[in-house]
Amino acid sequence: MTPAQLSTSARTDAAPPAGLSPAARALWFTRRGDWVAAHAIAQDDDTPLGSWIHGLLHLIEGDVGNARYWFAQAGRPARKPDEADALWEEIAVVALK
Repeated sequence: MTPAQLSTSARTDAAPPAGLSPAARALWFTRRGDWVAAHAIAQDDDTPLGSWIHGLLHLIEGDVGNARYWFAQAGRPARKPDEADALWEEIAVVALK
């Protein structure tokens, strides 16, 4: 699955595709606009990828300070709120490998 396919699925399908990793599921819910579901998945993912997604979610929420913390936990640079869409794509490339 590509990031574009994941994004399309989130916009058109009622549920995430079977077999997605937790990170990809979190991104699916993020793109769908279900912040609570995405956050619950990311919060339970104790990997750098999970922290990166957690940072994205707080960036989308507008909590830039919290986002910075999670980006640091992931070993990634802080990003600005207007970069959230591009960041989703960047993370999706990694999560779907």
